[in-house]
Amino acid sequence: MATQTRTLLTLGRRLSPHARRVSQLAGQPGLFEAQRWFSRERPWINERHLQLCRIAAPTFFEQQRAEWFCDQLTVIGWDARIDRAGNVLATYANGEPGPALAVTAHLDTVLAPARPEEIVVTPDGRLTGPGVSDNGSGLAALLALARVLVETPDLAGLARSVLLIANVGEEGEGNLSGMRYICGQTSLLARIGAFVVLDGPSIEHVTAQALASRRFEIGFSGPGGHSWNDQGSGNPVHALAMAITSFGQAADTRIASANPIRCSYNFGVIEGGSSINSIAASARAKLDLRCEESTLLDELAATLTLAVERALEHQNRTSRTGRLAAKIKELGSRPGGKLSESSVVLQTIHAVDAYLNIRSRVDCASTDANIPLSLGLPAISIGTGGQGGGAHSSQEWFLSEGRELGLRRILLLLASLHTQCGAGETTGSFREA
Repeated sequence: MATQTRTLLTLGRRLSPHARRVSQLAGQPGLFEAQRWFSRERPWINERHLQLCRIAAPTFFEQQRAEWFCDQLTVIGWDARIDRAGNVLATYANGEPGPALAVTAHLDTVLAPARPEEIVVTPDGRLTGPGVSDNGSGLAALLALARVLVETPDLAGLARSVLLIANVGEEGEGNLSGMRYICGQTSLLARIGAFVVLDGPSIEHVTAQALASRRFEIGFSGPGGHSWNDQGSGNPVHALAMAITSFGQAADTRIASANPIRCSYNFGVIEGGSSINSIAASARAKLDLRCEESTLLDELAATLTLAVERALEHQNRTSRTGRLAAKIKELGSRPGGKLSESSVVLQTIHAVDAYLNIRSRVDCASTDANIPLSLGLPAISIGTGGQGGGAHSSQEWFLSEGRELGLRRILLLLASLHTQCGAGETTGSFREA
């Protein structure tokens, strides 16, 4: 141990102050043993990963998985509860951390297994099925962190400074509802100094900029009718197609002119009609808009409104009978935000990655971190190690090889932040290096 510590200290002299702190911490007996714990308890982590993924938790229906997760944390030794929004929150030994390091992972999945047996381990060791990577890997990491903190006496102080959260409503039309609820609790938020969001396996990305998004449902309705006898009547499907085409042409031009600012749009759902020889009585589509700049996002939303109005006007002007009506409903809005390069949290994850020889880059994405970042609170979203693919599909998979590196990264990040901004300091101490 002494030889390793000297090696780390020698390495630390060539590193930044943050990196030196990480190298010194990593060699301390408690953290050294805790890092080895992840390898030693690999079967337990993998088994809990399998169990939790076999509990279906599509967005808005996370209750069963939340109850299981709450029970697991309680057995490990945490004071766990489920709040009114359905989030699981846990503190250690009735701790009142201040400022707390909130470590979160979302419970919900885009798709869910119809039966538990759809989540399987293949002969090559892959875990396959809906949600095993996004966000089964994040939840498994949260459980591993909960247990290692309890079983390492030297980390009791760190454990008391951590608030574990398994939250609802991250995916799709959940609209970040779980994180919105947490950040709306004034007394709770006052105790949180920083958020570390665990989402997916990749350790190559550090999400420190929130990708803003807005989601809409566009609907046209009319009397419908027979395709021949009622020919010339207003057709909601035709109006919808015209609106989509008009919006797409205008949006493509605006997005091209905004380069290098990235924007995107996607019509992910289109529905309407009942048969090939019937004029539809209704038609609708769902649109996802995303942009690195909120002002451009608002421009695209205005473009959508104009496209729908023009399509409606054209159909009603050219139709012989039956007027159409149109409606635009906003399904969700995710705010933007960005963490300063000088923030303690961002500087510390860079230092941890330098120590662990992880080549990561800062990126912009839509995660639970959107909400605290939009409020000016320090937050990042990181992966938990291992390998994965096929997210949001029935072919999703996860391979635990390399998971320990991601778990060590999370632990060292939290330990370093705790050392720099211990109990009794203000939450502002997490913001600037």
